Amino acid sequence: MSNKVSPNSKVTTSFSADDYRYMQRAIQLAQQGVYTTSPNPRVGCVIVNQGEIVGEGFHQKAGKAHAEVNALKQAGNLAKGATAYVTLEPCSHFGRTPPCAEALIQAQISEVIIAMVDPNPQVAGNGIKRLNKAGIKTAVGLLNEQALALNKGFIQLMTLKRPYVRLKMAASLDGKTAMASGESKWITGKLARQDVQRLRAQSCAIICGANAILTDNAKMSVRWHELPDDIQAQYPQENLRQPIRVIIDTQYRLTPELAVFQQPSPIIIVRLTTPLTCKKIQQWPSFVEQIYLESQTDSNNIVRLNLQSLLSYLAQIGLNDILIETGTNLAGAFVEQNLVDEFILYQAPKLLGNEGKSLLFMPSLKKLTEAKKLTIKETCMIGEDLRITTLFKKC
Repeated sequence: MSNKVSPNSKVTTSFSADDYRYMQRAIQLAQQGVYTTSPNPRVGCVIVNQGEIVGEGFHQKAGKAHAEVNALKQAGNLAKGATAYVTLEPCSHFGRTPPCAEALIQAQISEVIIAMVDPNPQVAGNGIKRLNKAGIKTAVGLLNEQALALNKGFIQLMTLKRPYVRLKMAASLDGKTAMASGESKWITGKLARQDVQRLRAQSCAIICGANAILTDNAKMSVRWHELPDDIQAQYPQENLRQPIRVIIDTQYRLTPELAVFQQPSPIIIVRLTTPLTCKKIQQWPSFVEQIYLESQTDSNNIVRLNLQSLLSYLAQIGLNDILIETGTNLAGAFVEQNLVDEFILYQAPKLLGNEGKSLLFMPSLKKLTEAKKLTIKETCMIGEDLRITTLFKKC
């Protein structure tokens, strides 16, 4: 049983069954923003007066009203004396919208039950203090684990100053990603590919290498018509947010004619700080930005992009949920350098043979004791394919 603790009191009591029910509803509301709020956190709010839900709301998109404001608008005068259930501590600062703590105070809410404290240093308990100062009771920690799961990227960016990184790959049962010729369409089935569109849609950015683009002339965008039916029903095509496509091209092989540049949504091309002297001057679309990051020398004395500097850059511009979709070499480099938090593998019931391309290229691993260790979080069938979601164990 979770504890109900007011920041201004040492008295501890249990949350009621109704408290759980209302906060669970707030969690469900927050989940409706999974594909639209990024990079802002997903937040839900339920307002209850005399045992009845009088207002509900969730944060729909960065720059728009927060969950509490939407719920208060629906509740109207019935918010006076009511209890608000919020999945994240109400904000206490002016950003693109006014502070939600102040809105709750003005509405004369009597109590606010909060799933988790906001890790944003601009809030971090200040919203609770502001509510307490106005005479509003608060309690923190109800369904805390579910609230944490809603915003892994936001929390990690705020606490560790780096994004939450997922690596997605597809392979046969014998661990091959393509035939020796490079042929890979399609290892997995239609439903698994739809599920990948879901992963893309909930991400702030997708990282891939130039090889991944050139091999298949890939667009690396969210294809709305390939999303699962439930997502299409909830999010009209015009409301769906495209993630930023981050393409590592240190050898200047990309050209503006490729399909990836025909989709007018933001692209970042990543180069080394020392440009190649033989590079061509290309005319890129207005939505394409080129950045130059530092290099590092690997164990084979080959100069490569510093992947940590790339993630630091993405964190600096506020991107918190990152999906890596790329080939064997780049994916292996991210894993070798311990830069991946979650590994999602779609495994097809096929055998491609010993000549096929292997899953990850990690030449630095020489001994079994050096193996990267993971924890299996979930396994499930997606059509005929198996999806395995794992978390890397931190050293």
